[in-house]
Amino acid sequence: MEFYLASSVLEKLTETVSFIRSKSIIKPKIGLILGSGLGAFVDQVQVSTVLPYKDIPHFLPPTVDGHQGNLILGHVGVNPVAILQGRNHYYEGHSMETVVFPTRTLALLGIESLILTNSAGGFGDTMQPGDFMILEDHINLMGTNPLMGPNIKELGPRFPDMTEAYDKRLIEQMELIFKKHSTQYHKGIYCAVSGPTYETPAEVRYLKLIGGKAVGMSTVPEVIAANHLGLRVAALSCITNLASGISRQKLSHEEVTDTAKRVEQKFSSFMKEFIETLS
Repeated sequence: MEFYLASSVLEKLTETVSFIRSKSIIKPKIGLILGSGLGAFVDQVQVSTVLPYKDIPHFLPPTVDGHQGNLILGHVGVNPVAILQGRNHYYEGHSMETVVFPTRTLALLGIESLILTNSAGGFGDTMQPGDFMILEDHINLMGTNPLMGPNIKELGPRFPDMTEAYDKRLIEQMELIFKKHSTQYHKGIYCAVSGPTYETPAEVRYLKLIGGKAVGMSTVPEVIAANHLGLRVAALSCITNLASGISRQKLSHEEVTDTAKRVEQKFSSFMKEFIETLS
């Protein structure tokens, strides 16, 4: 049974990768996953191929507003890139295998580095909506892990090390760009929860107590899968709202997408420069 499950995942990945390669000659070295409301970054890309998720074998279209659901292949500067314009979430009812399937696909297409972005609720000192936070580490509170079940040895070891889940050199490069442009940013620990409810004020107080600075419903499964695959990983949160209990305003997804829209130009310019430095 364990062999069959692992074999099934590998067969699906092989079919997906073969399909994508049949549609594009791009051999990406950098992968990018765009979170809620951040999909406009593709305007900075020299686009070669656009593949809607609905047309890609074993990909599922996102059901959440702000996630367009396209695989973009092209170049940022001289770097060949593969961009996931939107993601699937665990709270949508997907299995963890489905959530990380696109990440694994990018790895098998040949990427060496994966950059993840998300919209998050912030509760670090001095944080304001529209700020950015570089992820230094994470706390997985989703109650599950994408590597549970039979290990697929072709993708990575049974017990992958997570000592440096977020590459220190990539973090340093992000900081240099923010400082160069005098852009307000934070560094901190991202807490991943399952959602889809926003956190209660008591839960936010707990997250702050255990060392978190931001909370969201994504990213960590993909980071775990990427580390399993041996990729270099960097991640950036757009603080789209203050977490529950930090301000008196009630939370809504509309606020998340509105804030992301407000900072999309700043975000896009930063991400373009960051990717170009990875040559």
